[in-house]
Amino acid sequence: MELTVQADDARLPATLDLPAGPVRGAVVVLHGAGAGQRSYFCYAHLARLLPSIGIAVLRHERRPGSGGHDVPLTQQADDAAAAIALLRGHTGEVPIGVWGWSQGAWAAPLTAVRHPGQVDFLVLLSCSGVSPAEQMRYGTAEQLRRNGFSAAARAELHRLRVTVENYQRGVTDRATAQRAVDAAAGQPWFPLACVNRRLPDRPGGWADLDFDPTPVFAQLTCPTLLYYGETDAWVPVEASVAAWHRAATAPLTIHRLEGCDHLPTHDEGNSIADISEQYSDTLCAWLDAQLGSGG
Repeated sequence: MELTVQADDARLPATLDLPAGPVRGAVVVLHGAGAGQRSYFCYAHLARLLPSIGIAVLRHERRPGSGGHDVPLTQQADDAAAAIALLRGHTGEVPIGVWGWSQGAWAAPLTAVRHPGQVDFLVLLSCSGVSPAEQMRYGTAEQLRRNGFSAAARAELHRLRVTVENYQRGVTDRATAQRAVDAAAGQPWFPLACVNRRLPDRPGGWADLDFDPTPVFAQLTCPTLLYYGETDAWVPVEASVAAWHRAATAPLTIHRLEGCDHLPTHDEGNSIADISEQYSDTLCAWLDAQLGSGG
């Protein structure tokens, strides 16, 4: 079913997949930073899998960023709340959860905190327990490590990213930051640094650079299911799990996905066929436990 999420000034195209029989629960899907289309294979997989066990799935297009900046997490959370309201009009008073991957796994718990009583459960994949700045320092350093670059090269990368971050914060002037980029641009590791060759004329980029997710984790009251790939190259898994254990008081279930990285797929695949059976099976079992196994 094709729908539109009306979220403030944005109209976000959406697709609702309903079970053939009774609806016992529903899920709104939130996006990774580079996967804002509702057709993305991880989201399409949910639309195939969950209706077969009585759970509706609503996928909407991610709001585009403005002026080259990413969409603030609070805006993503408010868009998700608008999607939940739309979904309730089609499913009635069944439990509704939010599923989020990567950046969406920050926005999903924020939705529950900003809109109390609207989110009954959370399913989060590759949810970082540290700030975006710290997560990107970790992730880019891991790219260098896996590509055989030395500890000295990773230290150079760290200094570069801190300098660019400080420009984004308005702490360092542009000329100083651009000189650092210019000096690093000739290094063989620079293409893995996730730093633009030419910095924007004004500081900024992502308002959530220093967003700390742990106070959000601490405010959650709904059951939460977490997935982490055993070899995730972008999220500091141990630090993230520790942050959840320190902060969360709501029921928490954590699965480590064997043979998976940042996506719930084997060998870093990018298709539904590559999705881990462990992920699919444990997701269905956990949802059955939350919603009741009957239809």
